[in-house]
Amino acid sequence: MLKKVMFAVVATAFIAATALPFQVAPAAAEAMTCKAAAKAQFPSDRKARHDFKKSCKATWKATQKA
Repeated sequence: MLKKVMFAVVATAFIAATALPFQVAPAAAEAMTCKAAAKAQFPSDRKARHDFKKSCKATWKATQKA
């Protein structure tokens, strides 16, 4: 009986833990540099990466001044 109860508790905890939303993206996005974000968005296009990085840096500088 005790084994069945413990198994049910463990199974419920496992299902509850997997059902909870795990938000890594916002925390990772804040720590990501413009260079890393550009590489993630455009892995094979160097010119697009350069343009994205340039606009990202300009946006970041504008938000830091305000």
